[in-house]
Amino acid sequence: MFPRRVELSSSVLCCDYFFYLLLFLKLFESMKSKSSITRFHNCYILRSGKIIKEDLWIRDGIIENPEQIFYVEQLEADITVNCDNLLIAPGFIDIQINGGCGVDFSYDSDNVQNGIDKVAKKLLEHGVTSFCPTLVTSHPKKYHQILPQIKKSQGGKHGASVLGVHLEGPFISLAKKGAHLDEYIKTPEKGIETMCQVYGSLDNVVIVTLAPELPGAIEAIKDLTKHGIKVALGHSTAGLAQGEEAIRHGANMITHLFNAMLPFHHRDPGLVGLLASNTEKQVYYGLISDGTHTHPAALRIACRANPEGLVLVSDAVAALDLPDGNYRIGPQAVTVKDGRAFITGTDVLCGSTAALDQCVQTFKKCIECSTEYALEAASLHPARALGIDNKKGKIDFGYDADFIIMEPNTLKVLSTWIAGEQVYSVKISK
Repeated sequence: MFPRRVELSSSVLCCDYFFYLLLFLKLFESMKSKSSITRFHNCYILRSGKIIKEDLWIRDGIIENPEQIFYVEQLEADITVNCDNLLIAPGFIDIQINGGCGVDFSYDSDNVQNGIDKVAKKLLEHGVTSFCPTLVTSHPKKYHQILPQIKKSQGGKHGASVLGVHLEGPFISLAKKGAHLDEYIKTPEKGIETMCQVYGSLDNVVIVTLAPELPGAIEAIKDLTKHGIKVALGHSTAGLAQGEEAIRHGANMITHLFNAMLPFHHRDPGLVGLLASNTEKQVYYGLISDGTHTHPAALRIACRANPEGLVLVSDAVAALDLPDGNYRIGPQAVTVKDGRAFITGTDVLCGSTAALDQCVQTFKKCIECSTEYALEAASLHPARALGIDNKKGKIDFGYDADFIIMEPNTLKVLSTWIAGEQVYSVKISK
């Protein structure tokens, strides 16, 4: 009798287990069904490279499939927003921005979080929902002080999401230093070991820009990519062969194409040649389309050579959204005159004063591309470059509800949304 009683008790426990499991699932579905559902109606949506007339459904910060809501769950929207034929596009992702609103990410090590918060809040006005704060070549002490304070964070009404830090230097070429201070430029002789000595922790880093021709650079690229850090090639005198070697070992980006690198030459096209080389993976390249850094013809050449790899970046400095005057970029003084930023006392450009939405507008006008392409170059393409295009960069089912509502013709940002929450809207004067 004893074995039979045990068997019976097991059956009862099993039945009880499934009963409570079923009860839990029903409770979960009930809680889910009570989540607020928002429907954006009478709007145009950028989806899969096309602008279509379709409603957008949001629940719990995620873009939902309306068929699931209608036919499976048989629910209706709690809130319906009439968009009055406006355009909904993915939120912009700026993977290279040095600061803004008077803040330089590389300089003030005492108020890092305040500076990040200030810029993150301002970027919402420009349709940027995620960004990579960028640090330029600096003294190792600055990296050790600043890097631990810039943590990845989810955006909201307080500001855009921080995806992680972009380190531009100091492992770059002296000959192509651009606006970087030469006394802090270094060689990664021992690969990532040297980098860790200079940077300290790499925990909050997502991109490192380096010159692939430097001793130890290839080993550094291998190790950085093993740690999940993307490597961009830039501030470099590398030829095409050196660039291709770097790509084979893990690099996947070029920093601000055409700027701070060898010019294109028909015998050795340099890093520019990576746009059309026979590498087995997609090479992404940043372009600053602020009307100053890159000629419209150069924009068109790059776009036609490698359209899928084009990533619009602002490369904005502390003077973003501020008038002409004196500012900083890392250890150097900056003078802004007529909207152009130069290292003080020189004619060396040092970043842009334009935000990413302005770069999108300028880009579209300069190369006369489609609206769809211009918008994806600042959203889907950077998401792909960072490997986060499974959740960001698209208006598609299951993706984060990070998007902007725009005027279709001018591409003026009217409101910005993160995780389905409106975090910015244009003030309408009465």
